[in-house]
Amino acid sequence: MSHCIVAVNCVCCGSKEMTTSPAVLMPFVAHRALGWEPIVIDESWDLLTIKKGFAYSVCKSMYCLECGLLFLDIRFSESEMKKLYEDYRETEYTELRNYYEPGYIARNNFLKAGNNYIHQVEDFLRPYMSQNLKILDWGGDTGVNTPFKDVAEYIDIYDISNKIKKNNISYVNLPEVFAREYSLIICSNVLEHVPYPYEILKKIFSIMNSSTILYIEVPYETLMFDKNEKLPDRKKHWHEHINFFSELSLKKLADSADFEIMSLRTIRVLTGGNFNTIFQIACRIKILTFTD
Repeated sequence: MSHCIVAVNCVCCGSKEMTTSPAVLMPFVAHRALGWEPIVIDESWDLLTIKKGFAYSVCKSMYCLECGLLFLDIRFSESEMKKLYEDYRETEYTELRNYYEPGYIARNNFLKAGNNYIHQVEDFLRPYMSQNLKILDWGGDTGVNTPFKDVAEYIDIYDISNKIKKNNISYVNLPEVFAREYSLIICSNVLEHVPYPYEILKKIFSIMNSSTILYIEVPYETLMFDKNEKLPDRKKHWHEHINFFSELSLKKLADSADFEIMSLRTIRVLTGGNFNTIFQIACRIKILTFTD
C-alpha cells in the first residue's frame, strides 16, 4: 500500500477503482489530530469571491469498487495518530470533544465502563482456545474489554494511549511484544481507526506462531448494509472511524496479510448505550504446503 497524506488507492485491497464524494472532517478530530479549528468567514476578511459563513476541514469519502471498503481519504501520520489517541478518553480529550460535541461526557462514561458482551466474544473464541491462555490485547486500552481475564496465565496490552496500569494488566512496548509468546492476540475495535490496517496485521503476524489465534473485531457500520457505488454520497462526515468495512474487504485484507479465516460472523450488541452490529473474525497464520 502506498503511503500518502491523501489516499490514492484502497487501503484494504490496493485497488484504484473507486468512487468519491466531498465530505467534512469532524472539528474535534481536525482540531486534536491536525490543529485545524473551524473558522467564521465574515466581512472583516475582505474576500471578494468566497462566501461568508463557517469553514470546516474538507475531505473525501472514498468507496472501493473491488472490495466495498468505504474510507476517509486523509491518512493520518504516526505523530497525528499519537496526538489524537494519547490519553484517550481522559480529561483533556474528553473536555475538547465535549466542547465540539455537547453531551459526550455522559457517553464517555458509558464507554469507559466497558462493553456487556465479553461473554459472547469468549463463546466465539472458546473452540479455538488452548489450556494455558497467554493474551496480547493490541490496542486494548485499560483492558476493560479483554476477554478471558479470569483464566488467562497473563495478559499484555500494547496501546498508544498511555494509560495507567490496572489490576494484573501489563503494558508492553514493541520490543517486549516480540520477546513474548502468545496463544491469543486480540485486535478489537482498532482497524477502523488506523490509516493502514494491512500494516497492523503484518506486525501482528510477525508475533504469531502456527498455534496462535488472532481475534479481529470491527464495527459493521449501519451505512454499509446497503452496498452500492453511491455510498460515498451518503457519507458526508468523518470522525475517529476512518475505515468502514464490508465483509469482502475484511476477507481480502486478511488474505493479503497471510491469514486464514477460521470463522467470521456478525452479531448485534449493546455498546455505549446503543445497539450496534459488529464483525467477529477468528483467524490464524496461513499454513504453507509445498509439493514437488
